[in-house]
Parts: sequence; C-alpha cells; structure tokens
Amino acid sequence: MRLRLLSLIALLVASLGLAAPAHAASAGNVISAQPTTVYLAPGKLLEVPVDAWRLLYRSTSATGRLNAVSGTLLVPKTDYPFGRRPIIGYAVGTHGMGDQCAPSTSMNEGREAELALISLFLLKGFAVAVTDYEGLGTPGTHTYMAGISQGQAVLDSVRAAMRVPDARLSADAPVAIMGYSQGGSSAAWAAQLQPSYAPELRLRGVAAGGVPADLKAVAQHLEGSASFGLAAAAGVGLDAAYLELDLEADLNERGRALLADAADDCVAEINAKLAGLRFSDLSSLDLLNQPKWVARLIENRLGAAAPRVPVFLYHAQGDEIIPHSVGATLRSQYCSAGARVRWVSLPAGNHVLGAVKGGPLAVEWLALRLLGVPATNNC
Repeated sequence: MRLRLLSLIALLVASLGLAAPAHAASAGNVISAQPTTVYLAPGKLLEVPVDAWRLLYRSTSATGRLNAVSGTLLVPKTDYPFGRRPIIGYAVGTHGMGDQCAPSTSMNEGREAELALISLFLLKGFAVAVTDYEGLGTPGTHTYMAGISQGQAVLDSVRAAMRVPDARLSADAPVAIMGYSQGGSSAAWAAQLQPSYAPELRLRGVAAGGVPADLKAVAQHLEGSASFGLAAAAGVGLDAAYLELDLEADLNERGRALLADAADDCVAEINAKLAGLRFSDLSSLDLLNQPKWVARLIENRLGAAAPRVPVFLYHAQGDEIIPHSVGATLRSQYCSAGARVRWVSLPAGNHVLGAVKGGPLAVEWLALRLLGVPATNNC
C-alpha cells in the first residue's frame, strides 16, 4: 500500500498547487528562492565561492499537471565580461529516491560528486541551475526516469534562474544543457521538448552522455545484474508518473516489500538491496510486456523527434549499465532525423569512467557553442 499511498499524496500535492497565487501559476515561475551555501567536502568544508539559492519553482508533470520542483542556482560572484552571463541547465545522474538524496541537499552538505563538473562551468563565469527533478526533495515519489517530466524540470530550472531578481540573469541569456546517465536522458528530453515547451530559451547546445534512451532495452540488460535496482527504481518512478500503471497491484508479496523498503533510499542502498534480482522475482507477470507498460515505455523512448540545436552525445564503450548500443542507436535516430550530432564513443571500461572521461569534453564543447562557434557534425 505504501507505493500507492505515496503516489496519491503526490497527486494531491500537485492538485493543490493549481490553486497557487497567480504569480506562481506558470511553469518556470519561482515559488521561493532562499540563499544557501554549497560545499565541496563533507563537514561543510571548502565552500564554493558563488552566490547560491535553493529554489522551489513551477514545472509540469509527464501528464501535464502543474507541480513544484526544487533545485539550486549557482552564480559566480565575479562579473561576466562578455555580455549576458550564460546559463547551464545541469541534470544530475541517478541519486536515488529519497528526499535526502536530492542534489540540493548533497551540495549543501558537501557530498555532491558532480560538483566537480559543475565547477568547470562556474570557473568559466557561467551560472548553473541544477534541478532536483519531480518528487526528489519535494513531497511525493520521485518520478525517476519519466523522461518528459525530467526534461521539463530541466528547462524550467533555467526559466526559474532567469526569474531570481538577485541573480541578475537575463531572459535573453544564451543557454546550454548537460547531463549524464539519468541526467543524459533528462538533457536529451530537454533538447527534444524545448522547441514546443520552452521556445523562448536561447538554447545553443545540449550535451548528453550515457543516455538510457530505450528504457525497456536497459531494463532487460540489467536483469540479474548488480545494478538491477536501477531498473526496479525506474518502475517505481514511472508508476508515480502514470497512475494507471498501478505497479503495486502487479507485484507479489516479496516485490511489494522490497520496493517499499527501497522507495526512500539513495542509489547505493537501492542497488545493494536488489542486486542480482530479476523482474520475475518481484511479480508473476511479464511486467515489461504488459500493454500498459509497453505504451508508457514507448512514450518515454528518446529519438522520435530531432533536437533543433547541436547535440554532443558520448558513451563509454564498456558501459556495463547502459549498453553502448543504446547510445549508438540514439545517435543514428537523431542523425536520420536531421539533427546536428557530435558523437564520441569513449574508450572507457565502465559507466562511471564514461562520465569522468566524457564530462570535461562535453563542458568544452558546450562552452564553444555558447561563444558562437559553429558545431561540427559526424553523423
């Protein structure tokens, strides 16, 4: 009952949000912006020398409901000498399902690993908006891997950044988006959705790495592996986004207990609790081939629309979590649809090394787009 109860609470909170004051009624509007401090190391050591705000802003769910999403805005203290300060919409990789896993919390507590990459943007004088995604840091279940929700949360984090008065960011600022893994999916979804969802943003380029573009293919690959918890968590996240899936009703007693136990954990705990399992351990049904799941998995598969801005796609050749073939297929689909793609197949032996090796390349590629340098295409 716990999974279903959390989903119903999320729906109630979002519904109540529809009655918000007029100034907070549209996607990207700021509900609150509270000054915060960001640290590079635990124990609140090594303060990052930026102006920072913990944001609560309006966004849109996968099914079109207005919601509230939290995030963090980081702005260098020094003036930007080259005109309007660029804004990066940064989408983090998988952190977990519990509110304590949200990047806003981990940055404030000095335990956010992705600050290493975020800092590369800050050193260039760029502002960075980091979304927590729907339901991570706010009431309700995190809609993990619901791509439409995630992409919209990224785009609205940039809109919100422009609407924080003390940040002094321009609505005409050049924008770029970056993410890896879950963040890579979010970045790619933002690229696909931007022309219709946020056409006013001056988006110059998107970098997406280790992209789980086809959730069904990734889930099948993860069955029986040490990272099966990621596939199970995606099931919980999609169930929270689409209430007709009613995951709990299709689980066996063991499945309900395991997923309820992991529903508020961070990624390491989720993987530890579910390592080596398969969907058949959680349900007597062939979940991935149930018509209701097939429909939503297709809806959340990237590649059906071509981004209008240049895209930098990168993937580790030895990625054990998201098969290299999934990223290569997305590249082919984008190229066939006429997108401008720079594809890099990294000589990296695993998923994490793909982020380490590809991240700095992505930062530099985006910096060139923000400076107006034309992108090359290797479709």
